[in-house]
Amino acid sequence: MNEKKIIILDSIWDENLREGGKVLAEETNKAFQKIPGYYDWVIYIQADELMHEDDLPVIKVAMEKWQDYPKIDGLLFNYMHFYGSYDYLGVSPKWYRHEIRVIRNDKTIYSYRDAQGFRKGNNHKLMVKPVNASIFHYGWVRPPDKMKLKVRDFEKLWHTDEKTASAGTLDFDYQGIDALRKYEGTHPGVFQEKVQKINWEFDFDPSFNRMNLKNKVRVWLEQKMGWKVGYYKNYKIVKGS
Repeated sequence: MNEKKIIILDSIWDENLREGGKVLAEETNKAFQKIPGYYDWVIYIQADELMHEDDLPVIKVAMEKWQDYPKIDGLLFNYMHFYGSYDYLGVSPKWYRHEIRVIRNDKTIYSYRDAQGFRKGNNHKLMVKPVNASIFHYGWVRPPDKMKLKVRDFEKLWHTDEKTASAGTLDFDYQGIDALRKYEGTHPGVFQEKVQKINWEFDFDPSFNRMNLKNKVRVWLEQKMGWKVGYYKNYKIVKGS
């Protein structure tokens, strides 16, 4: 399909919904409720996210495998958060490692908080199965002048006009990040042209690390032992195959 549909955030000026980014969840729920009931699964992806074409067969198999298991509410994806350019990934614990991006077409499910994830019924976490696929998050990769404008505009989705009056008035400083690592893989095919046309420079020494000791230990445990200690988890993983 070549048709493009734009959802207008008609709740953006509601002060109650702007607190904490609730407007994003509100608009997500509107779209979700309009999806016909004869679909089994719903893929949820944000405007600054992409799936890699190499992962699509894996995702399809997982959706087919768990289709007839109503206990499974969604599929959990790995996350790659690019920062500064298309060559660096955020590694500190402030970047969430996993999130739900396929949900069952169950209208008791709803977007949670600022639309990062989902809940069900009376504020219950979704029961999910991990899928060996990644979401490429590019929200922190754009020219510094454009990033300044993004910060200004996004602040309006979380706070009142009074609190956002000075947002976006200063140039964005990409060098303020705590820790990054070099990305050695490929990008989704539909994004290759954009990656090649990057028109600003960003370079970072991966050996530089300004994380505090607590976060350094958390990252070490994750990398060496596979233990993810203290990370935000808005889901419950269903064990077994």
